[in-house]
Amino acid sequence: MNNASVVKVGQKMLKLAFKVGLPVRGIVRSTLFDLFCGGETIADSEATIKQLAKYEIGTILDYSVEGEKSQKGFDKTKDEIIKTIVRSEGDARIPYCVFKVSGLADSALLTRYQKNKQLSEKDKAAMDRVWQRVDEICRTAHEKKVRLFIDGEESWFQHTIDEITYEMMRRYNRERCIVYNTFQMYRHDMLGLLKEAHTDAKSEGYYLGVKLVRGAYMEKERDRAEEEGYTDPIQPTKADTDQDFDAALAYCLEHNDTVRLCSGSHNDSSNYLLMKLMNDYGMRPDDDRVWFAQLYGMSDNISFNLAKGGYNVAKYVPYGPVKAVMPYLMRRADENTSIAGQSSREFMLIRKEIKRRKGDEQGKLVTMGVEVEEQPAVSDPLRTA
Repeated sequence: MNNASVVKVGQKMLKLAFKVGLPVRGIVRSTLFDLFCGGETIADSEATIKQLAKYEIGTILDYSVEGEKSQKGFDKTKDEIIKTIVRSEGDARIPYCVFKVSGLADSALLTRYQKNKQLSEKDKAAMDRVWQRVDEICRTAHEKKVRLFIDGEESWFQHTIDEITYEMMRRYNRERCIVYNTFQMYRHDMLGLLKEAHTDAKSEGYYLGVKLVRGAYMEKERDRAEEEGYTDPIQPTKADTDQDFDAALAYCLEHNDTVRLCSGSHNDSSNYLLMKLMNDYGMRPDDDRVWFAQLYGMSDNISFNLAKGGYNVAKYVPYGPVKAVMPYLMRRADENTSIAGQSSREFMLIRKEIKRRKGDEQGKLVTMGVEVEEQPAVSDPLRTA
């Protein structure tokens, strides 16, 4: 993954191999898939759920198949999401489930709805089915008392998702927080939208569920804005994104009576800040109003240390047939392609830790003048993991 050219060529080769039916499934399954996914089915993911729970880390079951773009395919995805909720009921090891609205609807339809163009009767009927699918999922989550993330997506149909999500909150977040919206802080308008959403929630008497992330579609967003000639919705710099993310953390903690937070961050500084904010507001590390989350296969040094410190931590654990989750795996490969990628940083941490352990085991090396890494100030991430 450190080599962008290898990743780029490898992606093309894999797509071609699957297309022509070459026997590459086993190779993918034992490499990228096993690194980033829990299994091919819910049952297949049980070993991952158990292993994470051994270290007090929860699992967020994420059906990551980008399904067939048909009403039958959307209904199949809806049924699978409901299965994750049913499986999670009463199991503290699975504190959340998650889904994307675009898995239940054609994104082109969601885009037309957002533009307020005159919808055809066919489109209106299709949108009715989208609302019905989302409501069935959220109603099941409410009945089973399972918390549910609705993922953030591209800005050109995110307002449609927001409209649906806030209506689900009105219906199902009265007694407790069940439905969470996702706020992608790489958008320059997102901090303001978070505050507006909280104002509306308070006035209408429901809990605001907030999942904070930095964002996942920056290149697509900028390319489309340039092509269509509208203002780029993305922050000018990463520093601006970081600043708004941390401001959003502070805002959510300030209003912890009516806001429930999950911080989906792989950023060391933001995780330290949230720990500090919790302490400032007199919240115990295991206060159920606040959770930390990272992707499975990434940032284990963050996840395991937080869990060992008593904080609520969960991993996004995608699952689905190998071929069907290839788009997800390619996105993970892309974002880790560079020496600054998360997987590369973890690899370097592991190498340093191995070197330190060798020094510990062979104390004579120190007296021989061989440089040995200092003992980490925090708990040992590999021994914890």
